[in-house]
Amino acid sequence: MNSSKVYWCDFRAHNGLDLTQKLKKLIIKAGIDDIDFKNRFAAIKIHFGEPGNLAYLRPNYAKAVAELIKERGGMPFLTDCNTLYAGRRKHALEHIEAAYENGFSPFSTGCQVIIADGLKGTDDVEVPVKNGCYIKNAKIGRAVMDADIIVSLNHFKGHESTGFGGAIKNLGMGCGSRAGKMEQHCEGQPEVNEDRCIGCHICKNSCGQDAISYTERGKAVIDDKKCVGCGKCIGFCPINAISNKNYCADQLLNFKMAEYAQAVCQDRPQIHINMVMDVSPYCDCHSENDAPIIPDVGMFVSKDPVALDRACADMCNKMPHFDNSLLGEKLRYQKDRGCRDIFSAVSPNTDWTDCLNHAEKIGLGTQEYELIMLK
Repeated sequence: MNSSKVYWCDFRAHNGLDLTQKLKKLIIKAGIDDIDFKNRFAAIKIHFGEPGNLAYLRPNYAKAVAELIKERGGMPFLTDCNTLYAGRRKHALEHIEAAYENGFSPFSTGCQVIIADGLKGTDDVEVPVKNGCYIKNAKIGRAVMDADIIVSLNHFKGHESTGFGGAIKNLGMGCGSRAGKMEQHCEGQPEVNEDRCIGCHICKNSCGQDAISYTERGKAVIDDKKCVGCGKCIGFCPINAISNKNYCADQLLNFKMAEYAQAVCQDRPQIHINMVMDVSPYCDCHSENDAPIIPDVGMFVSKDPVALDRACADMCNKMPHFDNSLLGEKLRYQKDRGCRDIFSAVSPNTDWTDCLNHAEKIGLGTQEYELIMLK
């Protein structure tokens, strides 16, 4: 497979060119005009952010993308699917309220907000996965599949189960209905190392399924019958006392996520945008965000989500880290091992290359890329 083009620019703004205008120039340079938008529905897949989290993308960027599409005769809408865990985005009514609260409304972005898998997360379409090894039919939110064109607008950041979240995670996990998310997560059942557990109750407070209780010794224990395998407790544990008892659960999650992204993207015009800014250690699904682990890198656009995520990961690993961040803490603890990869340093049980390797294997894209800078 030939290399894919990935276009990028930094966050410098000067000579009267603001960042949203700069993003528009970058998207045009990346080839948005190769897509026929006229009278066609365009799904802009975005993460609206869990209320309380402030690392999610500003709605200004979504407005810029919607304006580009409307200028080309398209009909854009912002979309996401309901969450598996209990939070402020578990059903469509709260999800839309959360989106509005975080600034994503028709008035601020110029396009409608549609929750792709309906009121209760059950409105999905089974999509056969080309070259799928683990998923025969992906369960994708109906509105995503009803769209003619897919555009992903992604906040690139760390993730406790997949290493990082970029285009593939936003497309694969994000476009899965609640049943689809469960299918991707089902290999993971976390367990507590009681010798390490300090009984702080942070994991219990993070669990939306009420699956965590405590022994007489004050040690956390997880009820497998209630647990849905979302992995939030793993991320919240301050001393890494919780892990997946299935040692390859995160690897299988990465494989399945790539196949779900394949189901969303296959046979459709597409373009993908990664905003590598406020690179928090964990997902925007948390109702809080920790300090960024590295400085802001830039804006990246490509028609190939695999090349895009690979380029962003490579660029992140060239950046200095912030000492006053979770990454700084981890590196002080692991200083004898060095930091070959910042995402593995933050979440040592994960390997993000599993996702990209599998995505490349099934034909979603290539990890070979040509990086083209827009000044």
